[in-house]
Amino acid sequence: MKTVLITGCSSGYGLETARHFLAQGWNVVATMRTPREDILPRSERLRILPLDVTDPASITAALELAGPIDVLVNNAGIGAIGALEATPMRKTRELFETNTLAVIAMTQAVVPQMRARGSGVIVNVTSSATLAPMPLASVYTASKAAIEGFTGSLAHELGAFGVRAKLVEPGYGPSTRFSQNTDLRIEDVIPPAYAEFAGPILAAFGQPALVTVEADVADAVWRAANDTTGQLRFPAGPDAVALANTR
Repeated sequence: MKTVLITGCSSGYGLETARHFLAQGWNVVATMRTPREDILPRSERLRILPLDVTDPASITAALELAGPIDVLVNNAGIGAIGALEATPMRKTRELFETNTLAVIAMTQAVVPQMRARGSGVIVNVTSSATLAPMPLASVYTASKAAIEGFTGSLAHELGAFGVRAKLVEPGYGPSTRFSQNTDLRIEDVIPPAYAEFAGPILAAFGQPALVTVEADVADAVWRAANDTTGQLRFPAGPDAVALANTR
């Protein structure tokens, strides 16, 4: 029976992905900063562990408790929108610390065991913002685009050892983390000079024509984790699929 470790399982994509893998009969290690036992079905195949992906000591402790894993899903992330000139550098560093450096750190920590076994899959969850330019999301996009390049290179680097690297690219979902997990108010990051430009864009964010839901992402992660065709990118959600098809 295979084991998957998923980061960021307290809500959204990570929570739904953990439920999906459990339903498929896998052993699931669901990690989150503050463990909650009430959000996932009780199962002898489930372990819920504390993990702060930005803390090296926390990564080491979680992986020691998890034991051997077949699939790592780097899902934990934060979102932010706003004009670049109004985005504090502390927020930029926070985005890269969580969305970029933490993914690299988690991956680096599990590669030795996978390489030694000659098998394993690393699934990195990015964003459809990497598929087409999105205004008012430059820093967020940069943090995710870095992982796109990282994963593509890693797929070649680890393929020689039987380890696969995959990308899941979720579309926009108003209920997901893209506009959450931030301490910045919209009026802080949209200066008056940008009001006329930003108005229609923010309205479109609120009423998108196509919406990605958590189940779309969980399904894409499942397909990526089990893919043996060499496919690298797995767009998730109708808007992401549409963007990928026009890329």
